[in-house]
Amino acid sequence: MTTKKTFYKVLYHVLVVFFGFIMVYPVLWMVSGSLKTNVEIATGALTLVPRYWLWENFPNGWAGFAGITFSTFFSNSLFLSVFTTIGTVLSCSLVAYSLSRIRFRGRRIIFMLMMSTMMIPAQVILIPQFIIFHRLGLVGTFVPLILPSFFGAAFFIFLMMQFMASIPKELDEAAIVDGCNKYTVFTRIVFPLLKPALVTTAIIQFYWAWDNFLGPLIYLNNPRQFTVSLALRMFADTASITDFGAMFAMSTLSLIPVFVMFLLFNKQLVDGISTMGLKG
Repeated sequence: MTTKKTFYKVLYHVLVVFFGFIMVYPVLWMVSGSLKTNVEIATGALTLVPRYWLWENFPNGWAGFAGITFSTFFSNSLFLSVFTTIGTVLSCSLVAYSLSRIRFRGRRIIFMLMMSTMMIPAQVILIPQFIIFHRLGLVGTFVPLILPSFFGAAFFIFLMMQFMASIPKELDEAAIVDGCNKYTVFTRIVFPLLKPALVTTAIIQFYWAWDNFLGPLIYLNNPRQFTVSLALRMFADTASITDFGAMFAMSTLSLIPVFVMFLLFNKQLVDGISTMGLKG
């Protein structure tokens, strides 16, 4: 029996390592491609070890285009990601608190309407939203990419509502007895206890904003406003030779901010996801 358990345990770990390697292989190949020549990349070699370690891909890629270095593109992406994350965290936490803790007429209807928006594809509202921002004269600025985040997102609101269900309502009642109003109950009691859900929302929203390609492609027209995702697309030039090595090098660097955030807040992310289904 002990031998059989050992066999299944070893088999389990072998399968986990095997499928884990398959999942991360594209990322590893991209990282190795950042050190390969264009010829080696174009031949489709699946090896992870470059024949010639071409470190020049990083400075060549960082030089950017038309005198605009990748520091500008990284700054634009970081600016958009930070402010959209702040807007999402603040707006979604406020809406989640009002829907889960405050009793008012029409609350259930509002909740159902909010949840129904999750079934609407983003492409459906893309054209009406563009028309609105165009008439306001905001196309060509960062405002259309940041402003919607301050009006909440159904997915994150629902996530926070599920987490709030695990917070005892007796804490709210005790705070009200001590003289707190609904605003101070939120800022002093509920909001600090939402840390795992807030960190989960921040990480996911930061990743979505950092990886966003369609939004900047539609609303931004000045190359100095381009984000990293748009800048990476500029490497693919159909009229000349595509510098795959430099493109892979900048793609590798673009993973660093998201990877660092995941490492720093990994525990809070797991706690926030694991408590989504809890009920109070």
